[in-house]
Amino acid sequence: MEAIRDILLPDAPALVAGPAGAVWLDRDGEIHGLRLDAVAGRMRGGPPPLLCHMPAMARRLNIDAFAALDLLELFAFVHPGRFCVPTPRGMAVALGLPVPHDHEAEAIALATMTRALLQSLAAVSAEPQMISIARAMAAGGWAWGHFVLAAMGTSVDEAPAAAWRGLEVWRRLPEWEEEAPPPPPGDKPVHPTDARHRLADLLGEDAEPRPSQADYASAVTQAFTPRDEDGAPRFVLAEAGTGVGKTLGYIAPASLWAETNGAPVWISTYTRNLQHQIDGELDRLYPDVGIKRGQVVIRKGRENYLCLLNMEDAVRGVAVRRPDAIALGLLARWVGASRDGDLTGGGFPAWLSDIAGRPRTLGLADRRGECIYSACAHYGKCFIEHSQRRAKRAKLVIANHALVMVQAARAASDPMSRPTRYVFDEGHHLFDAADSAFAAALTGREAAELRRWLRGVEGSRRSRSRGLKARVEDLIGEHEEGAQALESMMQAAVALPGEGWSARIAEGRPAGPAEAFLSAARAQVYARAGDPDSPFDIECEINDPVPGLIEAAAALDGALDRLAYPLKQLRRAMKERLDDEAAELDTGTRNRLEAVARSIEHRAGDTLAAWRSMLGSLGKEPAADFTDWFQVDRYDGRDVDVGMHRHWIDPTIPFTQAVVGPAHGVVVTSATLTDGSGDVEADWKYAEARTGALHLPAPAIRAGVPSPFDYATQTKVFVVTDVRKDDLNQVSAAYRELFLAAGGGALGLFTAIGRLRAVHRRMAGKLDEAGLSLYAQHVDGLSLPTLIDIFRAETDACLLGTDAVRDGVDVPGPALRLIVFDRVPWPRPTILHRARRERFGKRSFDDSITRLRLKQAFGRLVRRADDHGVFVLLDPMMPSRLAGAFPEGAELRRVGLAEAVAETKAFLGG
Repeated sequence: MEAIRDILLPDAPALVAGPAGAVWLDRDGEIHGLRLDAVAGRMRGGPPPLLCHMPAMARRLNIDAFAALDLLELFAFVHPGRFCVPTPRGMAVALGLPVPHDHEAEAIALATMTRALLQSLAAVSAEPQMISIARAMAAGGWAWGHFVLAAMGTSVDEAPAAAWRGLEVWRRLPEWEEEAPPPPPGDKPVHPTDARHRLADLLGEDAEPRPSQADYASAVTQAFTPRDEDGAPRFVLAEAGTGVGKTLGYIAPASLWAETNGAPVWISTYTRNLQHQIDGELDRLYPDVGIKRGQVVIRKGRENYLCLLNMEDAVRGVAVRRPDAIALGLLARWVGASRDGDLTGGGFPAWLSDIAGRPRTLGLADRRGECIYSACAHYGKCFIEHSQRRAKRAKLVIANHALVMVQAARAASDPMSRPTRYVFDEGHHLFDAADSAFAAALTGREAAELRRWLRGVEGSRRSRSRGLKARVEDLIGEHEEGAQALESMMQAAVALPGEGWSARIAEGRPAGPAEAFLSAARAQVYARAGDPDSPFDIECEINDPVPGLIEAAAALDGALDRLAYPLKQLRRAMKERLDDEAAELDTGTRNRLEAVARSIEHRAGDTLAAWRSMLGSLGKEPAADFTDWFQVDRYDGRDVDVGMHRHWIDPTIPFTQAVVGPAHGVVVTSATLTDGSGDVEADWKYAEARTGALHLPAPAIRAGVPSPFDYATQTKVFVVTDVRKDDLNQVSAAYRELFLAAGGGALGLFTAIGRLRAVHRRMAGKLDEAGLSLYAQHVDGLSLPTLIDIFRAETDACLLGTDAVRDGVDVPGPALRLIVFDRVPWPRPTILHRARRERFGKRSFDDSITRLRLKQAFGRLVRRADDHGVFVLLDPMMPSRLAGAFPEGAELRRVGLAEAVAETKAFLGG
């Protein structure tokens, strides 16, 4: 090591690896090109190398995790909460350094960035809490610890004996305070002219006039006028073509209504990514950060926020598991910079859970429903409780479809807690979101999770997880019936699957009524599935049950009844205490009693009722509104779950009942509400069916604003006619040549993970040799948000992905200029799809779903007026009737691969 200006720099080699080979910069400054399989030998016996994103590097090298100086760890410590694309190029951009353009330059840049990061620490007076966190991490064996402490003017030798206390970041968080309930909302309308004026204010004086955006804002104001009868909200279906600017278009009337009526408007999205995009747009409305914090709240489910009690438990375990201090130190640094403790967006880097490990980052959220509310020592600082309280007084709440549906379903007993106005962006996903929210699954995993929630972790596993009895027995107090109900519940819950249930079922030795039923269901699936050896999920009908299944179902139903009864008693005991001790209970205890009673009702009571209804339907005529089936979930050809599933054939029925019907005004908006069949009226009818509008007493208000883009000159659409889609060598070659023709900036979409992996394996090396970085979902050791961040930032990168990429990527500009789809994205033929196909129009239903998928994928291509792009479908069987998926002016042409490659290169200048 050498001392340079009061900082120590590691005397270490640098490593960069691509799909085809690696670059090694040794400590003498000599650069070596290596085969990937030779890197492990080069590292053996030497100091840990400098690199960027060790887990992804290990995945690329096909070796286990290894000791390294990962610059992302150093960046996360020095700049917590700051955005950074987790590549050498991305870090250089974030640090304002020259951007390397090949692997050799990247290796050299790693040393330059190390110096810059450590010098930034040395240039400022380090805060005591920053030093204490670094000491804790160093005591846990952090490779950067010695260098970081030296840069801050101290050393590991000066660390106190209780170094772990530096991780107790909750001690430095402020507490929130209770406030009086907000007054009821007003109901004054928003006039179209006012909405146009507010939009103009948001855009600013120098903005280019966008008449279509103003027309859109004017149209959606109809949802912000008073309704005329109970159960009949003002329901606006608003389709806004890409480029209209619908976000600011609905923010204008929504913000006016909220300000005028003193109540929040809930804006709901399907993806977390869009939640944060909308939050960014609201900087125009509230440029002052302090004012915005009081007016805008992002709301997500509890499982998205850091639980401080979980973090405290993890910190207590550091004395035994010392390396955990590294991940917890990075998390502690982030907590100090976070505005709301949100682990799935905002200032939390998606790559931090990759490098620090999921258990000590995302795993510290309240994912198990074990919150003890006011009994928690951190209740007054809890991120979740704080965001819930802020949402009641905010003007705009940015939520997601799943949370909105769950909240609405659970607010039936408290109408005053419901929002009266909603905006559902990404409205084309409402059907799928409702399908997930209102479905039921009696599976091994679900039932075992309920047992754990009730009884706590059993067996030899170490965990903070405590059962319901341990969490609530202090609330029962001297209530004799409640105490007995707890004991009865503990005994009855043994009927649910216990530790090791999956292996017992696979081996044919189930224990208890739940496992016996699941074993019989599994037997029926394997007996009747078309391809029981499929690597994918397999399923079968529930009719004509195999011998023993009806008896097993009856036995499980009886066991669930014996479990449901004490849970009802327990809930009643808590309600009685609320009533009997109304004058004596403090606010915290009252809130906790109410919260636990709700948890028992929703997490256990509602679930058990659904399961018993499903069991009772076996051997009988199927219900008209539901579809039931047995399914074995598989991963890489291995069984991971088994059970019975129930879905609404039309999930917009419960969505309308729980969410839309009680509301006063609803906007459902998207660029892809109608699918382009050629029959405009039929398209709008289909949009009304997919959003629940058909179940309302009054007709939906339709508004359509076309895209301002000139697709005839900005895009080309090709269907390649001479590539066999079942020949992966041909498919891979087509992807490779098209990506090279575009010079990168290419997104490859796949209908199956196996096809994606096979194509990646065949083409990665050639693209790397051409200087194009290729990333792939389900291949690289990177989370999907991280992959999208990299793809967006690196203009010539290429990305392979599946449906989640098609729906979640927003990449304006030249970073996305080519989309290649491997085949027509028909819906997968499942039992559930068959039932819906019968209900919604057979072939026309399949066609509508497929057109919308193509339309959504094409919509990723042109996001700005100066974007240009090519869309290619490698499926010669593409029917002409699906061509309506593409906008007017985007001419679909059927060509050979050579012509598609040549025209792509000429059009994009590749």
